[in-house]
Amino acid sequence: MRWKNKRRSQRIDDRRGRGIAKGGAKLSSGVIVIALIVAFITGQNPLTLLGGLMQQGGGQSQQVEIPKQQSPEQQQQADFSSVILASTEDVWTAIFKQQGQQYPAPTMVLFDGRVQSACGVNSEAVGPFYCPADQKVYLSLGFFRQLERLGAPGDFARAYVIGHEVGHHIQNITGTERQVRQWQQQASSKSQVNQLSVLMELQADCYAGVWAHHANKLQNMLEPGDVEEGLQAAASIGDDSLQKRAGQQVNAEAFTHGSSQQRVKWLKTGLNSGRYEACNTFEQGA
Repeated sequence: MRWKNKRRSQRIDDRRGRGIAKGGAKLSSGVIVIALIVAFITGQNPLTLLGGLMQQGGGQSQQVEIPKQQSPEQQQQADFSSVILASTEDVWTAIFKQQGQQYPAPTMVLFDGRVQSACGVNSEAVGPFYCPADQKVYLSLGFFRQLERLGAPGDFARAYVIGHEVGHHIQNITGTERQVRQWQQQASSKSQVNQLSVLMELQADCYAGVWAHHANKLQNMLEPGDVEEGLQAAASIGDDSLQKRAGQQVNAEAFTHGSSQQRVKWLKTGLNSGRYEACNTFEQGA
C-alpha cells in the first residue's frame, strides 16, 4: 500500500506499555509529607503508616504506566494504523456529507496485554474489537503477527482489519448495532443469535471494502496485489477456516463471523461497488 507520507489521525490513544494492575488509592504528595512527619514524631515506620492509608483508600483497580521502548517495527505498525484510521475518517466523512450528515469519527486505542474499555477489560487474545459504549476501536498490533501466521500477510490485510472495526462503528452510529442486539434478545435459539452476528460481521466486511474502494480512488493507496492480500485475510479468518485449524468439525450453526466464502464475497461487494447501500446483508442474506 502507498501509505507513507500520508496524513495521520489525531484520534489515536496509544496505551502500549501500560498494564492494568491492582493498586491502592493514589496518595497526594501532601498526604505523604504529613505521614512522614507523623512517623518522625511518633517513631513509627513510615511505610506502615502509608500502607494503612492505602488500605483505607479502597485498593481500586487503576492504570499503571510502565515505560516501554517500542521497536522500529512496532512504531512503523503504529504509524501505519494511524494513517489507515485517517483514511477511514476522510472516506466516511465524504460519504456522510453526501447524505447531508456529519461523521463522528471513532478513536482507536493501541494496546498490548490487557485493556480497559467501556465494554469491560479485554485481553489482546480476543483480537481487535469495537466498543459501542465508548465508540472506540481497540487494536493490539500483535494481531498483525497472528494474521501472518494465518497466511494473511501484507499491508492491505492489516488495513482490512482496521476498516472492518470502523465498519462496526458505522453500524453503531447508524443504529444498526442497537437494532441487531434487540433482535438477538428476541431470538428463540442460539443459532438465530449467531446468524444475526454473522450478518453484522459480513456487513462490516462490506463497509471495509467500501472504504478501500474510495481510499484508492481518492488517495491512490492500493498497489498491485493489495486486493488479493485483503481477500486472503478475509478467507483466513472465516469461521470454517478457524474451526478447521483448531482441529474441529465445521459447524455452520456455531459461526459468528461468517465462512471464508461469505467474508470474501462481502468484502468484494464493498470493493467493487463502493456503495454503502450495497452492504445491506440483512435484506440480501449471507
